[in-house]
Amino acid sequence: MSQDQRVAVQRLLRDGPLDMGGDVREQRVIFDQMMAARALPGDVITRQDTLGGVPVTVIDVAGMPSRGVVVYFHGGAYALGSAAATAGLGSEVARSAGARVISVDYRLAPEHPYPAAVDDALAVWRELLNAGQDPGETAFAGESAGGGLALAAMLAARDVGLPLPSSAVLMSPWADLTLTGPSMTGKAAADPALTAAGLRRRARDYAAGQDLAQPLISPVFGNLTGLPALLIQAGSDEILLDDATRLAARAAACDAAVTLQVTPRVPHVFQGFAAVLEEGADALTSVGAFIRSHLK
Repeated sequence: MSQDQRVAVQRLLRDGPLDMGGDVREQRVIFDQMMAARALPGDVITRQDTLGGVPVTVIDVAGMPSRGVVVYFHGGAYALGSAAATAGLGSEVARSAGARVISVDYRLAPEHPYPAAVDDALAVWRELLNAGQDPGETAFAGESAGGGLALAAMLAARDVGLPLPSSAVLMSPWADLTLTGPSMTGKAAADPALTAAGLRRRARDYAAGQDLAQPLISPVFGNLTGLPALLIQAGSDEILLDDATRLAARAAACDAAVTLQVTPRVPHVFQGFAAVLEEGADALTSVGAFIRSHLK
């Protein structure tokens, strides 16, 4: 664990131009620029495709035999980001898991509020199954809002009778859009990336007047019975810490196999800083091992 590394990442986030609650058109440009600031490794191959009518980015690592598929959901508070712009973290998951990653370019709010993102996730999953993809050779993964969406997609799939993937990895999941976790205020001073005000605006955009406590909007309030094995990771310096801890407790109460990993003194989606942060690299190693251990 390196204090210097953590301080550098904290400074980068605090001094950065991203305002999660700012004008969505401006912040989309800034978010994509931030995500693209580090070039993809030379052995990462990406291509654009569609599944179930939904755009996806397919990510492979050259020379690495792929065992299984990870369906990936990017972050951005349901309003920012894209599958292509976030291919960096997706490729690290692919490398760690030894799997192909299919990153879903789900529709964004406010132009496309709930249930558009869930519908897109379900359409991709249904198409993969129809094409013969073995759910036992598949995992779901997501970061931030994408973590919440991965969970909502599994709940929606379960409720319509579709098989579920072998496991799911949720990195700093945004699972409570009502923002009622105590860490929303208790960790406000420590969090260099997110604010309750910013998330509140994005939550309103996504819900568009609907009940924020609906389980497919805020899965922390859902019945998690029947879900596959879950790995939930969070940093202790994020206002969404309690989303992760309460989600783990909820999953355990619903008899789901759940592993919770809280890394001290690191920020939201710290896995994205694996190139400069030891804790991020270690977390991705755990992600890969977890996914591999549950594939057929």
